[in-house]
Amino acid sequence: MGAYPLGSGCYHFSVWAPLVEQVELKLLSPVQRCFTLVRDEQGYWQGEVDGIPPGPVDYLYRLHTSAGVVERPDPASRCQPYGVHGPSRVVDPHFDWQDQGWKGIPLSQWILYELHVGTFTLEGTFAALIPRLPELVELGVNVLELMPVAQFPGERNWGYDGVYPYAVQTSYGGAAGFKALVNACHQLGLAVILDVVYNHLGPEGNYLRDFGPYFTDKYHTPWGDALNFDDRYSDGVREFFLQNAEYWLEEFHLDGLRLDAVHAIYDFSAYPFLQELAEQVDALEARTGRPRVLIAESDLNDVRLITPREQGGYGLDAQWCDDFHHSLHTLLTGEKTGYYQDFGELEHLAKAYRESYVYSGQYSCYRARRHGNSAVGRPGSQFVVCIQNHDQIGNRMLGERLSQLTSFEGLKLAAAALLLAPMLPLLFMGEEYGEVAPFLYFVSHGDPDLVEAVRQGRRREFSAFAWQGEPPDPQAEETFLRSKLNWELKKAGHHQVLWKWYQALIRLRKTQPALQHLERDGVEVELFSNSGLALHRRQGSQALLALFNFSPDQPVTYTQWPSGTWEKLLDSHETQWLGKGSSLPAGSQGDLVEVPPYGVAVYGQNP
Repeated sequence: MGAYPLGSGCYHFSVWAPLVEQVELKLLSPVQRCFTLVRDEQGYWQGEVDGIPPGPVDYLYRLHTSAGVVERPDPASRCQPYGVHGPSRVVDPHFDWQDQGWKGIPLSQWILYELHVGTFTLEGTFAALIPRLPELVELGVNVLELMPVAQFPGERNWGYDGVYPYAVQTSYGGAAGFKALVNACHQLGLAVILDVVYNHLGPEGNYLRDFGPYFTDKYHTPWGDALNFDDRYSDGVREFFLQNAEYWLEEFHLDGLRLDAVHAIYDFSAYPFLQELAEQVDALEARTGRPRVLIAESDLNDVRLITPREQGGYGLDAQWCDDFHHSLHTLLTGEKTGYYQDFGELEHLAKAYRESYVYSGQYSCYRARRHGNSAVGRPGSQFVVCIQNHDQIGNRMLGERLSQLTSFEGLKLAAAALLLAPMLPLLFMGEEYGEVAPFLYFVSHGDPDLVEAVRQGRRREFSAFAWQGEPPDPQAEETFLRSKLNWELKKAGHHQVLWKWYQALIRLRKTQPALQHLERDGVEVELFSNSGLALHRRQGSQALLALFNFSPDQPVTYTQWPSGTWEKLLDSHETQWLGKGSSLPAGSQGDLVEVPPYGVAVYGQNP
């Protein structure tokens, strides 16, 4: 789908519009002409146009229906240089790639870093991001996860209001800028995955309805009618998004996709879209010899998403697991409103370590029903966990990061709980040095009525949490600017120490065999005292023991040492980590060990 050059001034155009009477291509530059396209039996209107002189090729489609004629941008546009309401532009897909030696990174070794392009740097572009990559490599993360970059209205948006799934946001640097970023990442040993949105489109500049039955009123989502994955004419809709996934993975050399909120993809067909997508990506992987990963975001706690297809599942590679975040967040903050009411016990975190899902079929007070099923049979490498992400920060009324909700000792404890977990850790940009700037919700819509609807919608969302006060105005440019990172913070004081603490934990994760083993048979968890948790990790004859104390003011004593000799590898209360000085022994052979408040110590055992 879409438009692309064939060479020598010839271009191919294709658009799916099964119910319109006629489609014309209206060229706007470098020449002004109209051409009638030809319809095939599936409802695709196509044509080749030659003799176009050099220069940017801008165009619209003229759709003839019984109600009249409308002119619209291409739903599969690769570039929207004049915004979401303006003409589309043909993009030459050629790029001088220099990542031919890139083979990817095994999923079990992923350490993800989520970022928003617009707020990661002052400039808010792909080009400005590239000089920061060596710092991320030095930190130790190895996968960048970008929030959506599909064209959205204006220049300020999280990306989930995108309305042109094939077009890269022009204010970020467009397709060429994105390819340059991926190319630079691969040369530095960083994988790149992109957050894509296949459950809805944004409200402004969304002209898909004019082209065909992209939506269905059979199901309703928080954004209105659902995308049509199983109703009449759904084959064309599915193909639109299947081609989109392959476009990102192949043309942009991406290593994977994060699928936003798949619980809002309504599809009760015998051959679910998500299964078809997974099979298509597997075929691409086999054809190119490079691994490609699909990670679902889902709040269903339904293991079928990641269960292999031969066992009756959809065969996705991994999923986000919010239960880990909620378990840890409530222990550190004491929050018990909204969905946090289902968490707050140390056993919740213990179960998250053991099984990933905390709710695996038991009753949820927040949902007022039973929730989830068991993930015991799936390895930890299929679960992405975090202590902060764009949702868990940005969907707070004031966008507070964890650095504003707990102490410095609490931040070190949380980092260790994440990076020692037997699952795939994800960091959110800036957490590694304790960024204090909020990450707020921001938009730049052009319709005043829509802006007011967004404001009211945000207020309603916050009602379940009983937060007091007025949320920052999402339309205000100041809200966006307040969300930008303060990179200078990481150079000094406790911010610098926290960054080094993260670096040390990541180094430990990469060098200790027990931490690299993410199968369930290598994990044991025990609780001690009222606030102590012991996490045992094992791989063959190599073992690791992490002792956590989640009390902010009381020490806890650990007495159940496994046999053998243990050597201390890391201790959050040592002075180099701005602790008060540690009384924990450098080694142990069954001694009593007192873990200080909000303390964590890691011991290793080798044969």
